[in-house]
Amino acid sequence: METGVCVLHLFCHVGPDVDVAAASTAVERATADGCQVVTASMLGHRCDLGVMAICADLTVLRRLQSALRAAGVCPTTSYLSITEVSEYAKGLPAEALADRLYPQLPPAGKPAFCFYPMSKAREAHANWYATPFDERTEMMMEHGRSGRNFAGRIVQLVTASTGLDSHEWGVTLFAVNLETIKDVVYTMRFDRGSALYGEFGDFYIGYLAPIGDALADALN
Repeated sequence: METGVCVLHLFCHVGPDVDVAAASTAVERATADGCQVVTASMLGHRCDLGVMAICADLTVLRRLQSALRAAGVCPTTSYLSITEVSEYAKGLPAEALADRLYPQLPPAGKPAFCFYPMSKAREAHANWYATPFDERTEMMMEHGRSGRNFAGRIVQLVTASTGLDSHEWGVTLFAVNLETIKDVVYTMRFDRGSALYGEFGDFYIGYLAPIGDALADALN
């Protein structure tokens, strides 16, 4: 990639025959190959383990996915996206832009984990892409102001997936607790850009844990 990195989310079920050592080795090898790997113990019936892998090299991501499957960690769903600087954010300081293109995760002190995909509506009564750019920019600024009310309690990474997966963006949240995730999503849905134009997929919720601990949670 010329700019930014790829982000692969894997949401997996874990059976009793999982090879914990092999799964841990897969993560260690991907990390040694320059990949950031974030793992989470997930809540609910959709999956047991969440894996977020960030890397510029697609082959490293593919080897990690294959090695986890071979270890008995079976993805039930996935999401592929890339980091980007939004057209509405290009005036931000260089440090802020670098954080969006080359994030360093997970942030300290924020163990709650959430992922969901989203798109902007193209309905006849609410077509984001037929709305003038200046009006879209103002709505995104409003959205940003709402999010800044949660500064210090949440870190968000929005990645682009148009042409790569089922929605246009993937949103990953790291928070001090689940209540903060609930509050920020609830608050920002009242912004005009979300209330009129936001379309959301399923939410995946868990808490950060080393892969060995997350697999132990799944087996207990």
